[in-house]
Amino acid sequence: MKSTVRLNNWIEMPRIGYGVYQIPPSIAERCVSEALSVGYRLVDTAQCYGNERATGKAIKVSGIPRNEVFVTTKLWGGRGYKDTVCSIDGSLKALEMDYIDLLLIHEPTGDFHEIYRAMEEANRAGKLRAVGVANFLERNYRDLLETAEIVPAVNQIETHVFRQQKGMRSLLANSGTVHESWSPLACGQNGFFRNPVLKEIGEKYGKSHAQVGLRFLYQQGIVIIPKSTHIERMKENRDILDFELTQEDMDHLSALDTDRSMFGWW
Repeated sequence: MKSTVRLNNWIEMPRIGYGVYQIPPSIAERCVSEALSVGYRLVDTAQCYGNERATGKAIKVSGIPRNEVFVTTKLWGGRGYKDTVCSIDGSLKALEMDYIDLLLIHEPTGDFHEIYRAMEEANRAGKLRAVGVANFLERNYRDLLETAEIVPAVNQIETHVFRQQKGMRSLLANSGTVHESWSPLACGQNGFFRNPVLKEIGEKYGKSHAQVGLRFLYQQGIVIIPKSTHIERMKENRDILDFELTQEDMDHLSALDTDRSMFGWW
């Protein structure tokens, strides 16, 4: 199984990334530096996380060529076309980069049709290599497709063993949009790290609850961006390529789906 996925504009995106949600700016540079040192080449940040600057600095001083690190960030609080243009330039400045690999609308608020139009223009201008959305479920996603000239390359939505997004996964696949998971470990909600199904399957392979949950998503072609501030956990979250879940395992894990958010969002 390839370690990258080809987006609908033929750009290759790593299938395992490092997320920096809720990582304070004071430690974000250290965390991103450590993630890069253990092999992550996709880093996911956002304007509202407040750590774009630290993320960009870590990448800049890493010594890794810019074109070998796939950087995602997300717009926040935009109302329409004009403020989106300024917002994109603000992220580029904070990251200290000439381009962003993937820019997402963080959530379906404001005039997201006009926000997306500004993103499409920035894509054509070379500021953004790819554009997409986050937290767009069926109604908003279909609505955007009605006016979008560029089909979103990615839709980043809450996805984990307890909310598997089976309907959205099918819709996205049929539309040519990559399904990306935020909170692939459910932030430990619903007893994730005590779950007996994850435990039993993990013991069979010598893997942790986290590794089984991540492998379950990865094996279905879903991009994952687990977060940790500890380098050993960062390594653990990447160490999911040396085993494969059986169909029986997948069926048991599929049965954990509650089809609802663990966070009361979307």
